Amino acid sequence: MQWTEAELSALRKAYAAGTLRVSFEGRSVEYGSATDLLGRIRRIEAEMARASGQPRPRRSLASFRKG
Repeated sequence: MQWTEAELSALRKAYAAGTLRVSFEGRSVEYGSATDLLGRIRRIEAEMARASGQPRPRRSLASFRKG
């Protein structure tokens, strides 16, 4: 699916406001939790980055040793 910056912006605004209902272009979606909404935002960001040829963000975990 082709996502737009306007759709992504609407999702981000809803998340920042703490609401789970997002309305855009006459459509309305209610997410079950903030985690669901954030997951949708991250998925759209990844798809948009992939479509534009940007590298996927890398995540790593720090490790520590008791010396």
